[in-house]
Amino acid sequence: MLLKQPIQHVFVQLSEILDQLSNEEYMQPSKTLLNATIGQHVRHIIELFQCLEKGYDDGIVNYEKRERDYKIENDKELASVLLKEIYKNVEKPNKEIILEAEDYCDAIEVVSIPSNYYRELVYNLEHTIHHMALIRVGVNEVSSVTLPEEFGVAYSTLKYRKECAQ
Repeated sequence: MLLKQPIQHVFVQLSEILDQLSNEEYMQPSKTLLNATIGQHVRHIIELFQCLEKGYDDGIVNYEKRERDYKIENDKELASVLLKEIYKNVEKPNKEIILEAEDYCDAIEVVSIPSNYYRELVYNLEHTIHHMALIRVGVNEVSSVTLPEEFGVAYSTLKYRKECAQ
């Protein structure tokens, strides 16, 4: 599957950073991130992938109804284990999926949007990179860990920078 390698790449980057942070740094609120923690951003990434995994068989995914497991945001070792588990399970065949979301104008109304598994993997991958950019901000504030230059940078941006450098 084409998406497995880029997902592995960002998960490895994220896991390597988690290995370098202390659990205290992982849980430390960042003023720049409005007192959010690195752990909260990592939990969010994990839970979106878990939600997609959970909804795969039924073909219905609702990210807003995901479980929020606060142990993930307080335990970087658990987060690392879950990232590896998610990676092992993303190699499923593509299939149609209904994405359920609250209507932004009417919080009671649920909207059903046709999608598919691969499209949702792409969404989760891009969303992960976005949160890694925020994690970069948090790491720079609470830790002295040095991040790779491409950590939290979109693939399209990396490609553009490479083309400009030539």
